Amino acid sequence: MALLSVKDLNVYYGVIHAIKNISFEVKEGEVIALIGANGAGKTTILHTITGLVPAKSGTIEFEVPAAIQEAQKISNGTVDLRKTPAHKIVSLGMAHVPEGRRIFQELTVFENLKLGAFTRSDKKEIEDTIEVVYQRFPRLKERKSQIAGTLSGGEQQMLAMGRALMSHPRIILMDEPSMGLSPILVEEIFDIIKEISKSGTTVLLVEQNAKKALSIANRAYVLETGNIVLEGDANNLMNDESVKKAYLGE
Repeated sequence: MALLSVKDLNVYYGVIHAIKNISFEVKEGEVIALIGANGAGKTTILHTITGLVPAKSGTIEFEVPAAIQEAQKISNGTVDLRKTPAHKIVSLGMAHVPEGRRIFQELTVFENLKLGAFTRSDKKEIEDTIEVVYQRFPRLKERKSQIAGTLSGGEQQMLAMGRALMSHPRIILMDEPSMGLSPILVEEIFDIIKEISKSGTTVLLVEQNAKKALSIANRAYVLETGNIVLEGDANNLMNDESVKKAYLGE
């Protein structure tokens, strides 16, 4: 069973048919990349999965662990996220690192991280998780009392990722994590994504830097104007002539 299964999804903005009957799945432990040009629908897909944009039709099935099934009285092991309020999705084990980071600019680094754990109640576990985040992002520990809006772009991206990890997600949706960063910081951010994956967290990655995305992904889907036009093993897509010409600058 897939951890996340999207089937026959259609999304409209008014009369504009933004996402056109797409289907894809993410298995536990995978890094899945969604690549495509600006306007292809990548961000819309993530926003629809996390309840920020309503779908016209289709299903978004998410596998829920046994403890949550029992606590929330879920009978069949999965929930359709289309029928789940957006504010409840984090508690099911899904976190979203949005495009543009969307950190709380006027709060400190520490306060941003604490807000990432808003679904959790055990103070000791929250404190332990913050220490884990600090180990993964040493610069955040150095700047824990600093106002988040004064951080560099790379540090803000690290904070957005660390905040997402505070909820102990089974899957993280990441939207353009390399946007606006220098090449050195891009390498660092993608190394962190690989570490997050190795630690057991599934990753669904939207990224315009197709070469970097494919270099760390297991599988990928290529979007054009709201349609999935190619899918498969990331290494195979990296060597696909049409992908190389359109997205890899080769």
